[in-house]
Amino acid sequence: MAEKSPWKKGDLKFVYERVTDQIIQRLEEGVVPWHTPHMATVGFPKNFLSGKTYRGINVMLLAMGGYISPWFLTYKQAQERGGNVRRGEKGYLVVKFGMYAKEADDGSEHQRKYLRQYTVFNASQIGGVDFPEPSRPAFLPDQRTEAAQSIIENMPNPPVIYEGRIAQTCYNPATDCIDIPNRSYFESEPRFYKSLFHEVVHATGAAKRLARKTLLDNRGISVSDKTIYSQEELVAEIGAAFLCAHAGIVIDEHVNSAAYIQSWLTVLKSKSNRRWIVDAAGYAQKAVDYILKLEP
Repeated sequence: MAEKSPWKKGDLKFVYERVTDQIIQRLEEGVVPWHTPHMATVGFPKNFLSGKTYRGINVMLLAMGGYISPWFLTYKQAQERGGNVRRGEKGYLVVKFGMYAKEADDGSEHQRKYLRQYTVFNASQIGGVDFPEPSRPAFLPDQRTEAAQSIIENMPNPPVIYEGRIAQTCYNPATDCIDIPNRSYFESEPRFYKSLFHEVVHATGAAKRLARKTLLDNRGISVSDKTIYSQEELVAEIGAAFLCAHAGIVIDEHVNSAAYIQSWLTVLKSKSNRRWIVDAAGYAQKAVDYILKLEP
């Protein structure tokens, strides 16, 4: 059982802890929150009132709940649309980031971050609102392969990718190259692209792309900071899951070993890492935006 948070409900750290505790709970249940089929089969979650797609950590928070419609509303938004949340329904946590100006004693203004939490409900939990049916078509196997290959081919300023040169999948920042074994080495085409997406997300951290602080500096010299390494791996894992969903690829969870899940539990339970999952999801979203040429 998670320890009681020392932070008050309105504090930034309280929201980070609440989000992290939800992710930890799912991992302890043997479920990897960023490996959810709903993004690939139903589509990415959206707010019905604004029409905007949820991003970053909110994608994971909503997807791991198992939604059957991509549309969500807050309780108030449902009422404003003439609907109501059915009695007994439990909502989903989402968070909103922003900036505000705080005036100092000398009259100068300083920008401060805020992080607010909201509860939203899926269309299946709301009555009285006419939601459109999910329109995302099911991907056939060949279409998933084509969609995944299209993502790789259309990435701007891409790294060089070598297939079959070595029996290892890795990204080398010093040469800006990705190596991946022949696709026959993998049990399926989706597994091949999931591994490739992982390395492509790593490559977005290069100085000439998003300049994200990573395990290796631009000279290819290893940094002995395990914190940087673990967070960068989390960014690549989440980013790969998002890209798989865009290609209609459902990641089969049976391949996740207990050791794999335990490794993330160990990282996220550390008191110094209570905002990691939120930050990593944000970096992953930026990487996906870059690869897919999406406007934030």
